[in-house]
Amino acid sequence: MASVSIDLNADLGEGFGRWQLTDDEQLLSVVTSANVACGFHAGDAATMRRVCAMAAERGVRIGAQVSYRDLAGFGRRAMDVPSEELAAEVAYQIGALEVFTRAAGTRVSYVKPHGALYNRVVHDEDQARAVVDGVLLADDTLPVLGLPGSRLLETAEKAGLPVVTEAFADRAYTAEGTLVPRGQDGAVITDPEAVVERSVSLARSGVVMSHTGEEIAVRARSLCLHGDTPGAVGLARRVRAELESAGVRVEAFV
Repeated sequence: MASVSIDLNADLGEGFGRWQLTDDEQLLSVVTSANVACGFHAGDAATMRRVCAMAAERGVRIGAQVSYRDLAGFGRRAMDVPSEELAAEVAYQIGALEVFTRAAGTRVSYVKPHGALYNRVVHDEDQARAVVDGVLLADDTLPVLGLPGSRLLETAEKAGLPVVTEAFADRAYTAEGTLVPRGQDGAVITDPEAVVERSVSLARSGVVMSHTGEEIAVRARSLCLHGDTPGAVGLARRVRAELESAGVRVEAFV
């Protein structure tokens, strides 16, 4: 049987001031890559510094989770940002996180868009180009994490950036292999058994059932575990344990 490995990533540092959404310390004991909010949809300087220090201590890779400038909407509202401005803001967020990774003795290892920006760059070539331009401005060696077949990964690859495909065990897929919008019923999978089963299937076979019942191929090197859902830590631990029981090596992609 061929050896199989997968990275587990989660969105961390999603707090601001006294407000904290994710259990960063506990999730960092499970995941191999941490997508750290860079202050535009969540996160502040103190939170970024703290999460980077904890991730470095545990050997977890740190990624810049870049977003539209939308603290009030948690980065999930559709926005129209001029390409040149978006590129600069992506570079700005990566640079801010890089300060805290270096202070922790490590570095930013990859970039992943968040929320509305993540969904927009699946199809929007101009916004995808702007994100890639921002990454190139910050560091032209950084891998870009995104949805297989997206404009973002196509554009990043053409620009010479490493690309990493990602899957979601707790999000519903369309028959075209894109994510069902969060505003639709059933967009988020809440049944723990289903999430665990989908995780193993994605890692072992690269397939998942769409929300309309079709089996679709989703070849991914990284699996996202959302940290902002009830019981996220316990579910993440179950997913990792079941993956390892199924013979899947859980390890960072970089």
